[in-house]
Order: sequence, then C-alpha cells, then structure tokens
Amino acid sequence: MTNGDDPTPHQLRLLLTLAEELHFGRAARRLYLTQPALSQQIRALEDRLRVRVFQRTSRHVELTEAGRELLPYARRVVTAADDLRRAAYHLTTGDDTLRIGVCESFGSLPEIRAVLDAFANPQPQVRVLDTFTAQLTALERGEIDAAFVHLPVPAGLHAQPLVVEPRLACLSATDPLAARATLCLADLAEHPVAEMSPSTFPEGRAFWTADPRPDGARVRLAGSHGRTVESLLSTVALTRAVAFVPATAARLYPRPDLAYIPVTDLSPCTFALVWSERTAQLPRSERLRAAVAAIAPRG
Repeated sequence: MTNGDDPTPHQLRLLLTLAEELHFGRAARRLYLTQPALSQQIRALEDRLRVRVFQRTSRHVELTEAGRELLPYARRVVTAADDLRRAAYHLTTGDDTLRIGVCESFGSLPEIRAVLDAFANPQPQVRVLDTFTAQLTALERGEIDAAFVHLPVPAGLHAQPLVVEPRLACLSATDPLAARATLCLADLAEHPVAEMSPSTFPEGRAFWTADPRPDGARVRLAGSHGRTVESLLSTVALTRAVAFVPATAARLYPRPDLAYIPVTDLSPCTFALVWSERTAQLPRSERLRAAVAAIAPRG
C-alpha cells in the first residue's frame, strides 16, 4: 500500500460511525450524508485497505472479522487527527477559552447558568447543539471541552453531577393511563417504548428505555424514533408508545396532547457536566473544575 492509497481520517470516521450503527441509513443521517454517498465512501475505504470491513445484505450490516480487528487502529488514527487539529488551532490562536456544549432544549436550566456565571473572564464559549448524540460527538472530536448532559455517558468521560431529578413517563393525552396520578413500570408492560435515534451506546439506551424491567422482561421498542426531543414527543403523542424523560421535560415541553406521569419504581436521572480525559489535561480545565465545585453543592 503506497501513501496515495492510505485511508483518510474522514473515511475512518465514517467507518467508526457505521460500526456503531450497523445500519447505513442511520449512520448516513448522523453524518449528514446520503446513503449512497456513505456506501460509496465505505467501498473506497475497503478498496484502499484491500480488505472487506463490512458484510452487507439487503437487510443486515455487520463487521467482518477483519473489520473488528481493524477498528481499534481506526480509532487511534481518528483520535490522533483530532489531537493534531486541536494542537494546531491553539498554537495559531493562543485561545484558552473553554468551549461548552449545551443541548438547545435544556439551555434554560438554572444549573447551566450557575456554572457559566462561576467563571471569571473570559466567559466560556457556548455551543448550542440539537441532540445528546451531537454533544457526545463534538466532545469526542475535541470540538468542545465539556458538555451539559443527562447521565449515563460512555466510559472514559469525567462527570460532575449537578442535579438529580425523577424520570417521568410521557404518554399521549388520549392514552387510558394518562389520567392516572402515578404509574409503575408494570402498568406500562404492554406499551412500546419510543427512544431517541440513533442510540449512542448500550448503557444509555438501556437506561432511557428502562430495559430490562425489574422482573427481567425485555421491552418492545416503538417502530419509529425521534432524533430530537421534539420529534420524540411527537412520536409519543401520535402513538400508544411511552417515553421516559427527565422531569424537566414537563416544564420545557408542556403540550395539550401529552401527559407526564411519575413512575414509582423508576430510578431518577442525573444532570451533569461531563468532559473527556483529553480536556482534563488542558490548563484551562482547572477553571472548569473550579466552576463545577462552585455549583455542585447546590445540585
């Protein structure tokens, strides 16, 4: 393999995303590509590597044995490319401003404002992102230094909890259970569960779908997904599905076609500020930790 045949970091990013999704349509949506364009890029990558990375059928995509072995190497190349880009940026700009991601739907939470106000000058640069997945992707790529998210998050991230709140069942207002003051998970055993798509990691998906249930039963997932909180709630409003959401959602998204109901045997969720190991090594991370320490006792 000559240098001209080397795979590009961009192609390897596509490989990693498709390896997470194992579905060309979902991966293409995450990457803001058309499905044919993604398929073409993956074929070009396999031609350059001279090995088949994915096994495809009309209904199924899976990593080949060679693909599974090559995946850690692809991650290292992408991480190195991210590190190089960040180092070059900071060398040329000398910028020491913290960049913090905020999901647009939760930007009004007082804990966010308190952390931002705890910084001395310069104030952090806030980047508004539309989904939890977009926040984690930006964090992994080094485009932001920290993010406000609900736990759990993938392994390897540092997290400082800010506030703990209940999770609620969100149902269509026409659902027979919508008039109940409280529910338990057994009441919802026959309801399919709507989830955010794409799912980013198994632990997060299990937590937000309450899967499995306390009796060990596995949940049935709804056929449609929501990419954003608004689309998730619309899926619930128009179907007999249930979604489990932070209690804050009831205040941020009051809708006449939805009901938010406490679930007595559903564990609470935690809103936190998270950052990567890479950020922890930066000089400006000291200001981040100081800001978190200032607000955490109130959380």
